[in-house]
Amino acid sequence: MQDRDCDVTRLAGGAGLAGSSGRETVVRESRVTVPELARRKRTGEKIAMLTAYDFPFARRLDAAGVDVLLVGDSLASVVQGEDTTLPVTLDEMVYHCRLVSRAARRALVVGDMPFGSYQIGIEPTLEAAVRLVKEGGVHAVKLEGGRRVADRIEAIARMDVPVMGHVGLTPQSVHRFGGYRVQGRGEDGRARLLDDALAVQEAGAFAVVLECVPRDLATEVSAALEIPTIGIGAGSGCDGQVLVIHDLLGLGEGAPPRFVRQYVDLGEIVTKAARMYVDDVRQQKFPADAESY
Repeated sequence: MQDRDCDVTRLAGGAGLAGSSGRETVVRESRVTVPELARRKRTGEKIAMLTAYDFPFARRLDAAGVDVLLVGDSLASVVQGEDTTLPVTLDEMVYHCRLVSRAARRALVVGDMPFGSYQIGIEPTLEAAVRLVKEGGVHAVKLEGGRRVADRIEAIARMDVPVMGHVGLTPQSVHRFGGYRVQGRGEDGRARLLDDALAVQEAGAFAVVLECVPRDLATEVSAALEIPTIGIGAGSGCDGQVLVIHDLLGLGEGAPPRFVRQYVDLGEIVTKAARMYVDDVRQQKFPADAESY
């Protein structure tokens, strides 16, 4: 990747690039940081973001070059089987953040602040953000809402904790919206969404997710902001994109949203493998001699 700062790691016993010390110098990509994402905004280099909820998936996504790993409160739906994101607790978010943070070597790790952790007031918000960083090991936190949560974004940012905003369709507001609906339609809706995005930026957020908004509006908002925009169901005009990993891999329940691109049907692969195992056990084909001591 051009213009990327690199860390230099020295490994003992190497060959090829070994100097007089007999130690090999290996160059590896450095950690993705908040300033790096700001640089991407300036240069137009797109940001790839995916959700992750555990160590094995996070390790593989990190190795694949994903820039940002979001420990999303979407785990309530895709991991816990809930109908909405509302039931997941702060303790559960901290736990999953810790698993992902432990796996990530390159990606910036962002932890969602769950419903109830920042709606009540400033002090609970700060306590929740501290827990996600201190116990969960994340590099940044994310919370939903625009102007109405600007004071909380500002308070967290004052603690030197990077904050990612989230406007448009905010799943924690599902009951107010009356369902998961595209936001920012009509003159008033467009003006309100742009105002929310600007308020998030002014409060000190380093980036903002735009979810389920018309692509021309997302492009307009992205041009108006100095911070990166991460789209999900917001078209290609954003500075980056994010998907829920279970949707990308075909592990979700039911039909995926229109904005999802499914890259593999891992659900069918898992089911097929499990059926083969069941058949082998029942037919006494497993374990064989090679799998026995």
